[in-house]
Amino acid sequence: MEDPAVPRPVPHDTQPATLVTSAEIARLAGVTRAAVSNWRRRYEDFPPAAAGSASSPLFDWPAVQEWLRRRDRHQDVSLEVQTWQALRAAYGDATVAAVAAAARHLARLRSSRTATADVDQPMPAAARALLDRFAEESDPNTALRALTDRMADSARRTGSDQVTSPLIVQAVGHFAPEPRPGSTVFDPACGIGALLLAPGSGRDLVRIGQDSDADAVDIVLARSSLADYGDVRIAHGDSLRADRHPGLAADLVLCDPPVAAGDWGRDELLLDHRWEFGTPSRAEGELAWLQHAYAHTAPGGHVLMVMPASVAYRKAGRRIRAELVRRGIVRQVVALPGGVASGHVLPIHLWTLRRPEEGEPRPDSVRLIDLTENKPGGPLRPTDAQVVDVPLVDLLDDVVDLTPAVHLPTVRRDLAHEYEQARSDLADALAGLQSRLPELRRGDGADLWDGATVTVSDLIRAGLVELQDGEPRVVGGQVDPEYLDGFLRAGSNVRRSTSQSGSYRLDVKGARIPQRELPVQRRYGASFRALLDMEREAVRVAEAAQKLADIAREGLGSGNLEPGDG
Repeated sequence: MEDPAVPRPVPHDTQPATLVTSAEIARLAGVTRAAVSNWRRRYEDFPPAAAGSASSPLFDWPAVQEWLRRRDRHQDVSLEVQTWQALRAAYGDATVAAVAAAARHLARLRSSRTATADVDQPMPAAARALLDRFAEESDPNTALRALTDRMADSARRTGSDQVTSPLIVQAVGHFAPEPRPGSTVFDPACGIGALLLAPGSGRDLVRIGQDSDADAVDIVLARSSLADYGDVRIAHGDSLRADRHPGLAADLVLCDPPVAAGDWGRDELLLDHRWEFGTPSRAEGELAWLQHAYAHTAPGGHVLMVMPASVAYRKAGRRIRAELVRRGIVRQVVALPGGVASGHVLPIHLWTLRRPEEGEPRPDSVRLIDLTENKPGGPLRPTDAQVVDVPLVDLLDDVVDLTPAVHLPTVRRDLAHEYEQARSDLADALAGLQSRLPELRRGDGADLWDGATVTVSDLIRAGLVELQDGEPRVVGGQVDPEYLDGFLRAGSNVRRSTSQSGSYRLDVKGARIPQRELPVQRRYGASFRALLDMEREAVRVAEAAQKLADIAREGLGSGNLEPGDG
């Protein structure tokens, strides 16, 4: 009897023999260890142990793959997910090292660029074979981008600081000046290149970076090579202790510095020329990175630094902040919404500095912007009430506090009126949600995926669908757009594109949709469209409810609202 819960990795006849543990089988197949144990007990044809011991058996992975293929007719797993799971099986939680190994391998397929890290231990054969097939099915650049996205998603969910959050990248891009073609962008702690590769349109900039993690350096080198970013120069090493770019003067410096450590090198760098505004204390590593970035900025150039909120007011950094303000170097501080950084909700600030050109007059104020009340991923354009231009003289007190909220005027709110308006908005949203619920009835129980299906690749070859920016678009009138979109995000298409860790990325070309006549497609398409409308309305309901709760708590706590008699 076939077990419908067993996924189906695609076999590869030329894959070298590889021995794997039960745990690795679970990772590769996207199931739990208990499921593998059940398969061994329930199915006599499950491949026997090929080596190891009774307590730690090892299995021939190609044989297990073939068994998985036979056990399921349709719930196959995409090559992307298989490759990611194979890398996780080989490297465990060291996802940066796993993607770096993949990056080096893919770069060697397309470029003779030399990797920075020694490749003493080649990638395990099973992972390499899947990676080769994945790169052949798509292309090396697409494959690396997909694996990097999965690594970044995994890092965000585990609270890792190795990868800059996409929301921070978005904020930096919003507030940074647009670099002119041919200008130089520098990131002294570039990691995998999230900030460094974001500005501009590829080959129109010179991009220079450095990072202390050799694996991260190999990833950004491979990303830039495979995507043809043009002039990209990345060095390996600690930027503060061993600056690999002496004399560099960049037009735009972007930096999300490492989390402050107990020792950033102060003792050995006490007399370093970079401390133009004062030698940072051991607790002020962020201000060391800030001055390092400024030291590499050309006249007229800008620095955008991602900083913990505490740097704006800590006593140890007062003297350096005062000098930055006094000389008109710090131009803007933006308090970003909580939750934009990976793994925590602590507030993050974005500092903008500018190196003045010769003879340029000093500005007379610093712009402070407070977006902390905005939702993560929400609007970055501030309202008038969120912005204040503070004269330099008003900042140069005993504290030199650059926290935006401290300098914004307090606005008295009519919370009773706001509460009544929020109640009305929530009632309207609930009514809208109710009106958008689709009419569905009990079906006959026949699984549509067991019948005739067609892949998106087949539809593309038939000229019925085309890809635009990676998304399928219907051509002609033989496929209903809502039917296609709905089934792409339903059933086995979701399961085959989701890894064991929960990260999801749709495998468009390999996705299947049931074959149905156009009138039937339109009926299903209308239901899928109604579901999308309902989901959008549900977001509105959740936002209205959260706003109502926030106003109510603020009002009850401040005395502007009180409980009713009931």
